[in-house]
Amino acid sequence: MSSKLPVKKAPSSRTEGVVTLEQVALRAGVSPSTVSRILNGTAIVSEAKKAAVDEAIRELGFRPNPVARGLAGGRTMSVGVVTQRIASPFYGEALSGIEVALETAGYVPLFVSGNWNEVDERKAIESLLSRRVDGVIVLAGRLSNQELKALLANVPSVVVGRQPSPNGLFSFSFDNRAGAKLATEHLIDLGHRRIALLQGDLIHEDAIERQSGYLDALAAAGIPVDPRLIVQSDYTEAGGMLAVSRLLEREVGFSAIFSSNDQMAYGAMLGLSRRNLRVPDDVSVVGFDDLTMSRYTMPPLTTVRQSVYETGTQAAAAMLALLQGAVPEVNLAAPELVMRESARRHAR
Repeated sequence: MSSKLPVKKAPSSRTEGVVTLEQVALRAGVSPSTVSRILNGTAIVSEAKKAAVDEAIRELGFRPNPVARGLAGGRTMSVGVVTQRIASPFYGEALSGIEVALETAGYVPLFVSGNWNEVDERKAIESLLSRRVDGVIVLAGRLSNQELKALLANVPSVVVGRQPSPNGLFSFSFDNRAGAKLATEHLIDLGHRRIALLQGDLIHEDAIERQSGYLDALAAAGIPVDPRLIVQSDYTEAGGMLAVSRLLEREVGFSAIFSSNDQMAYGAMLGLSRRNLRVPDDVSVVGFDDLTMSRYTMPPLTTVRQSVYETGTQAAAAMLALLQGAVPEVNLAAPELVMRESARRHAR
């Protein structure tokens, strides 16, 4: 009766099963804590050691476990992001910027919608906190600064779309007032004097600032304000179309429209077309935001550029700075008028 000796397998460069951090450390000739610090970006080591760890990771097929790494360091390597509507083209660009910047630093963004509703926004923040996110980014929203500060007291937080607040929240905003003044001044320079304003909901700080910029430009040009030319809307395409209908029903003359955002401008141009009014031959239209679609409307939309994508990357950079215990620095580009084909000189 014969017996077979066990066959010894040849060593493999890739360990079977789940590769551990300790195995990577052994292969690289460093301590597990050094590997951990290199993965977290906090290690101060020689290039040779870092290269050895990188090579061991490649050879063994090591996949870092973000949950385990986070728990070991008291972090989950995730950042909560409260947007208002994920489907919005405006917020979509900002979310893309946030996602790229966070993932480059090893963090996973968790997106939730506040739906421009205080109850939903509060619930969204509480849901993120229950998942132990390392920080929270809030894009605009309806909750007051005081309530946001109370809700986010125990995590780093960044609020986008609000002026810096004395209550301790880190917040920043684009120069909406200067941008709106620039848009209105452009229409005035084209000879328009009857300029309608499609404003956003004045519960939002940026809507107030854009209205102020419109009024600043009229005042500087000595043009009296006609309240009948100001129509409140809601920053949506449907809202812009409805606002134009309401404006036309007032039977007040106007030759140009400054829309407080591009989305309302899209709706406004459709609404004008349905009333057999041509843009820009009959009515000039200027928007605000310079969303990607503004290049492809008929006609292409003159608008004020704010880099929404850059706003997202800056928000993420500010969050990463807070997570590292540093003071964030935000440098948004100044407003810039992008002239396309939706505005023309007024023929008196």
